[in-house]
Amino acid sequence: MAILLGVDTGGTYTDAVLLRDEVEVIASAKALTTRHDLAIGIGGAVANVLAASGTDPGDIALASLSTTLATNALVEGQGGRVGLVYIGFREQDLDGHGLRAALGGDPAIILSGGHNHAGGEARALDREALLAWLQEDHGISAYAVAAQFGTRNPAHELAAAEMITQITGRPVSCSHHLSAKLNGPKRALTALLNARLIGMIARLIDKAEGKLAELGVTAPLMVVRGDGALISATQARARPIETILSGPAASIVGASWMTGATHALVSDIGGTTTDVAVLRDGRPMIDPGGAQVGPWRTMVEAVAMRTTGLGGDSEVHVVDEGLTGGVTLGPRRVLPVSLIAHESPDIVHRTLDAQLRSAVPGEYDGIFVRAVPGIDAGGLSERDAGFLTRIGDAVHPVGAVLHTRMEQQALRRLVTRGLVQVSGVTPSDASHVLGRVDAWDAEAAEKALTLMSRKRTGSGNTLADDAQSLADMIVNRLTYQTVMVLLETAFAEEERPFGPPPEQLARHVLIAHGMDGYRGLIRLDAGLNVPVVGLGASAASYYPAVGQRLGCEMILPEHAGVANAIGAVVGRVTIRRSGTVTSPSEGLYRVHLDSGPADFGTAEEALSTLQTMLEASARQEAEAAGAEDIQVSATRDLRTAKAEAREVFLEGEITVEASGRPRIAV
Repeated sequence: MAILLGVDTGGTYTDAVLLRDEVEVIASAKALTTRHDLAIGIGGAVANVLAASGTDPGDIALASLSTTLATNALVEGQGGRVGLVYIGFREQDLDGHGLRAALGGDPAIILSGGHNHAGGEARALDREALLAWLQEDHGISAYAVAAQFGTRNPAHELAAAEMITQITGRPVSCSHHLSAKLNGPKRALTALLNARLIGMIARLIDKAEGKLAELGVTAPLMVVRGDGALISATQARARPIETILSGPAASIVGASWMTGATHALVSDIGGTTTDVAVLRDGRPMIDPGGAQVGPWRTMVEAVAMRTTGLGGDSEVHVVDEGLTGGVTLGPRRVLPVSLIAHESPDIVHRTLDAQLRSAVPGEYDGIFVRAVPGIDAGGLSERDAGFLTRIGDAVHPVGAVLHTRMEQQALRRLVTRGLVQVSGVTPSDASHVLGRVDAWDAEAAEKALTLMSRKRTGSGNTLADDAQSLADMIVNRLTYQTVMVLLETAFAEEERPFGPPPEQLARHVLIAHGMDGYRGLIRLDAGLNVPVVGLGASAASYYPAVGQRLGCEMILPEHAGVANAIGAVVGRVTIRRSGTVTSPSEGLYRVHLDSGPADFGTAEEALSTLQTMLEASARQEAEAAGAEDIQVSATRDLRTAKAEAREVFLEGEITVEASGRPRIAV
């Protein structure tokens, strides 16, 4: 009998679950995620599940971690300050695939260098310019390196990485290590986001391993990748970008395991995001274009997931235009007022009571701020550093620390860096007011919603009559936005194209009337034709209304609240590696390797050599990830052309997959 431990560190809760032989759930438990020290939440959840089951920690044979941390960081624009070394490209290439926007003002240098499509050096690498730039103090936590045609010849990326390591000692993310495909700007974006996540994910894994050891769990730690497969903690540290959509991917694997559903939409609502994916034949669909999180389209293989900034802790915004007004949710996550009041009751209640006594609603009513300790604050401007010092270690009403309008921008920048957390009204607070949830401080939630309900709309009337009315409005808005996300996903994955983009189709007036069951001269019906599996701790609270609106079966599994943690331990170790053979001239066949191009006299010789090397690499990495009973498969995608009645080889791509079950400690 093997006991398996799954842990999921989400934006709000950390979940832990124990399984026996991948057959049954022994016990599950939760603890609040503590962003300032993730070990506290991880330790709390694991200790709770061990206590609930009476399990000896030494009996655990495998521990596995899934996390929404990387996903949330990219959606919210957080992460460390990075430097981009862009080799062989032009200034305008920074605009490709949103690369300049992703930099967000972080430093970048464009260097002469790079290779051509055949792997030959186009220009020499400008080492002197790189050396001078590296010797400047940019406050950088990690570097990303991307060179033109770096997947055809990585020599310049490797040379730049070696210089960065020697001079700065900081982590380096090379684009050719993350994808073997062409498209330099997209690879650069992927490397940039990987570098931004390195420190964050390394801290998470270190905290998890340290806390597990402290509790007596000696089993090896695995981490869930964005496609639902498992990798070792060491591999996750080196390639944290592969853990984007880790939590959502684990939830899809967990949903399939719990329900046996083969054809369905899976919707997982967390504190920060709602993640929707399609199950076909019991397997999650893989996004052929690379994982997209928020505005960023990466080159990371991951579950085809539509992720949107909508969750139980989404910030509630007042819509004061028009006569009736209303609310909208997200994409930013804030701490629920009920939660921050649970942790700091005196200051929160004293502030809310004072604001309620005021005859005129204030701009910052019900909004609080606190610093997040233990995060690297390097690279801050003098103004931002001074503002962070003023916040200190305490919880403050926002209005008490914002002295000028200029400081609003400073606050936004500190939130983006993950150095400061803002607390405000959320759907979680609305659920406390409605009595659906009783986890934190419902009284504080009611006070905060009362304050928000007093805000004025375009007609001059108040937004809502009272806290209860506003709570209903917020939950109804969450239902509406969830329905839109599910419809968008369904339209995007339909085999028959409808023309307009999914976002437009989901909001089309005919779809709205169809869901209302319109009957006139025309009969309109619309909804989902497959069930929805609702996951997440709050799914049971919100999703029945979603299923009713869409006219579909809503499946809410018994362990829906810990689906991510379950998926973390029922997945397989899977390593994929790909490579390319080109033909620069007739009779010459070039294999593009990490060590540089290698030439052969026949296409088959080149392809066989590449396949052998990829199989060995994939198997070795699968073994390093802790896999056993490894199965290796390979596929070839050959592109040829007809010329003078003969077939001419143009290019070939080989993809190798090594897969096995994670090794169980004995």
